[in-house]
Amino acid sequence: MDTPFKNRKEAGVLLARRLMGYAGRTDVIVLALPRGGVPVGFQIAAALNVPLDVVLVRKLGMPGHAECAIGAISNDQSELQTEVVAAYGIPTKEIEAIASRERRELMRRDALYRAGRPPLRLCGKTVILVDDGLATGSTMRVAVRTVRMAKPAKIVVAVPVSAAQPHEELALEADEMICLSTPAPFYGVGQWYLDFEQTTDDEVISLLQEAARTHPLSAWIASPAPSHG
Repeated sequence: MDTPFKNRKEAGVLLARRLMGYAGRTDVIVLALPRGGVPVGFQIAAALNVPLDVVLVRKLGMPGHAECAIGAISNDQSELQTEVVAAYGIPTKEIEAIASRERRELMRRDALYRAGRPPLRLCGKTVILVDDGLATGSTMRVAVRTVRMAKPAKIVVAVPVSAAQPHEELALEADEMICLSTPAPFYGVGQWYLDFEQTTDDEVISLLQEAARTHPLSAWIASPAPSHG
């Protein structure tokens, strides 16, 4: 696909068509990376009629250029792009401060998105990991390694668009890689969407609630959205 997606919803609908072999299976779970991966994952879970949950991973942004990843972190795994860190001379203390801040954000999102409910059990399942695109692949690699610790039967990485290098790397790390487009040159994920407006917490909560209404095994039990400032 050489033209941009209209939005994340369209990207999810198109990606779901490549995943229909997993439709209706009781051993399949879609895990989306918040926030931008959730609208994509929602469309896939709905089309396949399988549960939807989130996997919480945070990018470690470069000081002064937060959109540029120098690594990623989850509650259980982390990755640091040591060559980038060395090239820019980023001090260890600064990296630790960034990681600490992102851990706090992981805790905030866990409390907000799950409201104390445990994540879905992944042991023996086929897990489809979804994001809205891959630039460096750091967050998705950490997501794969985090999920792998839960001993799933299979991990499928599914994204609408990816740069060439992370596509190749994730194809080796996951059990299956599904990607609609690997354009070159690749300047950023947002380049390949006509509408790439930031997904909000409220949108994530709303989609998780809707997924639970249509598939009761989804992690979120439908209820009014929690109040937050």
